[in-house]
Amino acid sequence: MPVLLALLGFFFPRIVLFFVWFFAPGAVEHVFGGNLLLLLLGWIFLPLTTLAYAFVFDPIAGGVAGMGMVAVIIAVLLDLGVIGQGARHRR
Repeated sequence: MPVLLALLGFFFPRIVLFFVWFFAPGAVEHVFGGNLLLLLLGWIFLPLTTLAYAFVFDPIAGGVAGMGMVAVIIAVLLDLGVIGQGARHRR
């Protein structure tokens, strides 16, 4: 089941992020410190990064460390690649 969720998250990050927020709202709100504006901006502009950050956030350490940071950096690059690719196709 986690593999299916990861694949769906890669292809449809906004939908998966919505379902994670809907079924476990406390977990997502805890990750973003109750700041729903930050969550909404992440959902609009960098959905894969927001989803990756929510999955690798460690509440005990109070953030993201180690391989989790690598996952977030890869998600940022993928998000920016999708944005850049869309701009290139519009020309």
